[in-house]
Amino acid sequence: MYSTQSVLAYLQSWADPQLAEPWDNVGLLVDAGRQVSKIMVTLDITCAVIEEAAEQGCELIVSHHPVIFKALKSLNNTQPAFLLAQKSISAICMHTNMDAAEGGVNDVLAETLGMQQVQPFAGLGRVGTISTVTAQEFAKQCKQLLNTPVLLADAGKPVSTVAVVGGSGGEFFAEALAMGADCLLTGEASHHHGLDALEAGISVVVAGHFATEHPIVQRMADRLKQEFPHAEVVTSLENQAPFAAVE
Repeated sequence: MYSTQSVLAYLQSWADPQLAEPWDNVGLLVDAGRQVSKIMVTLDITCAVIEEAAEQGCELIVSHHPVIFKALKSLNNTQPAFLLAQKSISAICMHTNMDAAEGGVNDVLAETLGMQQVQPFAGLGRVGTISTVTAQEFAKQCKQLLNTPVLLADAGKPVSTVAVVGGSGGEFFAEALAMGADCLLTGEASHHHGLDALEAGISVVVAGHFATEHPIVQRMADRLKQEFPHAEVVTSLENQAPFAAVE
């Protein structure tokens, strides 16, 4: 058995809370005060994930997205935070600090895409090189490697330097361009981000918030297994992308 605080200390040694954006909410967000023998790792803490964790006997859920983000002015039994307390399950959430951390969300995303010479940009993103392809070819690679539908704003230039920002990062196209990127891959971008990026001469691939961040789940699970060998670590099967492509 391990303490929740020991798991928190390990995760914070990997992704320092000081790396988190000022508006974020990270760390031990629900503390049930229990020792830990089984941990579930997930991108999101939903009611379905909590029920799954309870059925499997997990005392702790580790997630990327915060289960408490905006201020709670009331609680009811349809809210994940209420259900966690009811089920006596703790929750540790590592959000923008895990985006920015070495070996975190964006390093794993860059690794998944086979990027080389990777370096940070804009605080939390990563930029690196790939074998030169067209923007269309790169978008198809993203679709295959991340197993997700993609959208492409094609600036019509070859792509050899790529910037990645998992999750919502369309606004970083200018910083990506300043780092020499030919294309920005992110999970979400607005209509106007696309227009402005094309005007600036940089392509944008939009691959979905879930798909660009979900690879960190297995990485967190693997590292927790290594650090806490006497705890069972599982990944959630109930956590799925909220949106699905219509064929």
